[in-house]
Amino acid sequence: MATDTLKSTSGASGASAVRRLLLDNGALTALIVLVVAMSALSGDFLTTDNLLNIGVQAAVTAILAFGVTFVIVSAGIDLSVGSVAALSATVLAWTATSEGIPVWIAVILAIATGIACGLVNGVLISYGKLPPFIATLAMLSVGRGLSLVISQGSPIAFPDSVSHLGDTLGGWLPVPVLVMVVMGLITAVILGRTYIGRSMYAIGGNEEAARLSGLRVKKQKLAIYALSGLFAAAAGIVLASRLSSAQPQAAQGYELDAIAAVVIGGASLAGGTGKASGTLIGALILAVLRNGLNLLSVSAFWQQVVIGVVIALAVLLDTVRRKAGATPVAAGAPGGGRGKQAATYVIAAGVAAAVVGAMSFLHTGSSSTTPKVGLSLSTLNNPFFVQIKAGAQEEAKKLGVDLTVTDAQNDASQQANQLQNFTSEGLGAIIVNPVDSDAAGPSVRSANKADIPVVGVDRGVNEADTAALVASDNIAGGKLAAKTMAEKLGGKGTIAVLQGQAGTSASRERGAGFTEGLKDYPGIKVVAKQPADFDRTKGLDVMTNMLQAHPDIQGVFAENDEMALGAVKALGSKAGKSVSVIGFDGTPDGLKAVKDGTMYASVAQQPTELGRIAVENALKAVEGKTVEKTVMVPVKVVTAQNVAEFSG
Repeated sequence: MATDTLKSTSGASGASAVRRLLLDNGALTALIVLVVAMSALSGDFLTTDNLLNIGVQAAVTAILAFGVTFVIVSAGIDLSVGSVAALSATVLAWTATSEGIPVWIAVILAIATGIACGLVNGVLISYGKLPPFIATLAMLSVGRGLSLVISQGSPIAFPDSVSHLGDTLGGWLPVPVLVMVVMGLITAVILGRTYIGRSMYAIGGNEEAARLSGLRVKKQKLAIYALSGLFAAAAGIVLASRLSSAQPQAAQGYELDAIAAVVIGGASLAGGTGKASGTLIGALILAVLRNGLNLLSVSAFWQQVVIGVVIALAVLLDTVRRKAGATPVAAGAPGGGRGKQAATYVIAAGVAAAVVGAMSFLHTGSSSTTPKVGLSLSTLNNPFFVQIKAGAQEEAKKLGVDLTVTDAQNDASQQANQLQNFTSEGLGAIIVNPVDSDAAGPSVRSANKADIPVVGVDRGVNEADTAALVASDNIAGGKLAAKTMAEKLGGKGTIAVLQGQAGTSASRERGAGFTEGLKDYPGIKVVAKQPADFDRTKGLDVMTNMLQAHPDIQGVFAENDEMALGAVKALGSKAGKSVSVIGFDGTPDGLKAVKDGTMYASVAQQPTELGRIAVENALKAVEGKTVEKTVMVPVKVVTAQNVAEFSG
């Protein structure tokens, strides 16, 4: 009987130990499961190039998240880190290039900018008594706005000496990964070995008790948010280095990824817990998810769903862990705890390596003769690019091409990640519709080194070799729009312009062409010009506001059909009667509005043809056939007179 009891107790104790191990190391367990699953599902996942890609893609999020860890451990929140990263990078590029300041001083100014933003957050929270959510939300808007003001909405070339941060050492070890590791070590030291680190845990555990214990909570919070700003500046510099340019719209939404990485890594939003290693694991989980889902050709829309589910599960795990009494090892735990945790990581790495090694045999010898082509679109939240995708898929099916389509969601850094994934997969060819022509350059150069032909569609790629460019001339289209508007108004009148998303090459080129075209018609005056981000809803709002100041305008030029349709809604009965609206792209909804008479015209680019011809040329490049360097698809002005004859 005693023996039976002992066995039962031992079994229960063993099960409890395993359960506690899984609870205390939930993020690490999830990472191992993800790596094993992706290795089993994709033969391209477990390659040296792809694993290095994952490290590079995790770097910016991890560096941001390390800074956010300080804030969350102290029971705060920082929503501004993405904007602060973009602002710091913009300050560096602007001071070093436009203002001619020595690069080393420009770097100091960029870092000082991040620290200053963090200090402002700290002052508003500690002395202004603003909730952290509100204070940092305000800084999110201010930082992004200042970035756009300084850059005038256009990317600024990054100094070459700093751009090396986006390169590799010895031709294989990415510098962003090294920076990530260094920043992670600094975070671990601050949390576990310094007075400010211990203060963070004390404030997060019980702020009032910390204050009564003699801790200067207000001053500590200033330091905490300053550290968050410092890390955001470092992340911004690394991101801009990867893109070889400071993008004013860079790192949008990255604050949510950073917070997610910290929470997935085991920190509690209630404060008091969190560590650098957990944050790193959280960032790697997000990177592995995105990388693996890209390799598996999962839609970008579903990727958002999956990542959202993972974040929710992470928070649920945190709740279960706390109810079960699990106690994650804090950064300042005694040496035995740290030693036990280090042993856990070593054992986990060994188990993962063994399982992954076994999985790799599943893909040994698998091969396919079907040509594989990757298509990276700047966005699929716009009918024009949806039509490019449709044309490309139709032609791929016809030619027997295995086509993988990704959506960069107008994020240049996300597109860089997707292009790197395509390169590591060893695809036959890559088609890219750049978010920004400059930012796509480094990733396309990597494809050049791997001897993978690249075809640009709609927009070119700067500072890199492309086998072909299949495009319409945006500048010529802008000039056509100006001529059409002038002819409609009889050479004189007042008009408004709705601009696209700041920093995108399409908006710059269409706007430049329209401005150039208007020089031939001095009687046409532009009385208002505002960005509406290529979005119909924003087009409606911006046009409504413009009409308050300029109710008598006679024409509207929108840099795409979506904004033009928003303007039509704002104009109401004036559209097509007293106010002529001209759009750009020739989307189905735009052409319908032209047919109905609410839009006067659309400068149509035949997007379906763009996608079809891009795939055709990509296949020629794969087969080693001669490809024309530039394939121009004519643009044409579509009005009510010829809309029935037009097919996109």
